Amino acid sequence: MGKRIVVVGTQWGDEGKGKITDYLALDADVVVRSQGGNNAGHTINFNNQKFALHFIPSGVFNPQTKNIMANGMVIEPIALFREIDELASRGITNYQLYISDRAHCIMPYHLELDSLWEDIKGSSAVGTTKKGIGPAYADKASRIGIRLADLLDPESLMDGLKTGLAMTNPILECFHHQTYDLQDLYQKYLSFGKRLKPYITDTSVLLNAEIEKGSKILFEGAQGIMLCVEHGTYPYVTSSSPTAASVPMNCGISPMAITDVIGITKAYTTRVGSGSFPTEFEDDTAKYIREKGHEYGTTTGRPRRIGWLDTVALRHAKRVSGITELSVMLLDVLTGIPQIKICTQYELDGEIIDRVPSNYRQFSQCKPVYVTLPGWKENITNIHRFDELPINAQNYLKAIENYTGLPIAIFSIGPDRTQTIALKAFFK
Repeated sequence: MGKRIVVVGTQWGDEGKGKITDYLALDADVVVRSQGGNNAGHTINFNNQKFALHFIPSGVFNPQTKNIMANGMVIEPIALFREIDELASRGITNYQLYISDRAHCIMPYHLELDSLWEDIKGSSAVGTTKKGIGPAYADKASRIGIRLADLLDPESLMDGLKTGLAMTNPILECFHHQTYDLQDLYQKYLSFGKRLKPYITDTSVLLNAEIEKGSKILFEGAQGIMLCVEHGTYPYVTSSSPTAASVPMNCGISPMAITDVIGITKAYTTRVGSGSFPTEFEDDTAKYIREKGHEYGTTTGRPRRIGWLDTVALRHAKRVSGITELSVMLLDVLTGIPQIKICTQYELDGEIIDRVPSNYRQFSQCKPVYVTLPGWKENITNIHRFDELPINAQNYLKAIENYTGLPIAIFSIGPDRTQTIALKAFFK
């Protein structure tokens, strides 16, 4: 039986999921993106080139791999075309891409609403990428969304646009934002449907057929579990669930089909945008980590906030997502730091707790309880085995295993695909 592995981010996104997905995709028959939109960005180093993917699954660099954008995604056609054209301009044209007919469309008015909602919230703004993700998911939940299948059916598209604009234009007009013309959008999105038609299919049927024949399938996560709309630091979250538990629903497969869940974590913690962050600090060490780790958002270019590793959050991610093993990324970034901290618990109102509070006010008041480990100075970017690591780096990884209760299956010591040390075989 072929394995079906889910890759999830265990923090607030930006953990390095793209690199691990690219690494594992070498042996996968199918790579699937299950949720989110182009608010996510995966940076992949391939053939001495750097690629930033926002929609297309990371298996696109292997011509033998089927790449699936599943029904749980929200897709902005213009941005997707831009990504396809960018890949083509760099010689990446030989790939298999399938897009779910049930995936929802991000419309221009969703981007306008995203900006409007953030403006209205003022100091309470979530800090979204303003890519229209939240409003697209809101329309999906309100049953007024437009799906990819509708772009192939003129009558369905017209009906969907009439409803969408009837709900949206009055709001935009009220707040003096741009409104949209029905006929203009209708003609434009009919043409988008024609270009997308070769890719659009029922991906649930396709995936289940691959499962039946024993294919090796990799499910690629976007964002991180701490940004989950159900289990994250609400309301400073994304608009979908990046957990492994969401994958079956977002792909149209049985929950029993998942065999492994790899949780991706940086060797430290980062966050972009608003929201509390218990282990955050800003000093010369934080600046060192930010610059050495190139901690700037793939999608936004915003500098990421820096914090020590938070194992309370990792254990939370383990519990709600069924993580079976960890992949620790950017271990090399910590080289040269004399002392490294790990958060093992929180202190809240004088009480030591071992959980992420659901109440955001309480979470914002949590103080990290740390253990401190000695760092290492040795260059680790050229090692090939765990036992080649300096003893303090080995002890740091062992401490992560101890405080999370999870085995480390992979660790990364540089950006290149070859700088990935796997401690087990996955698709063998």
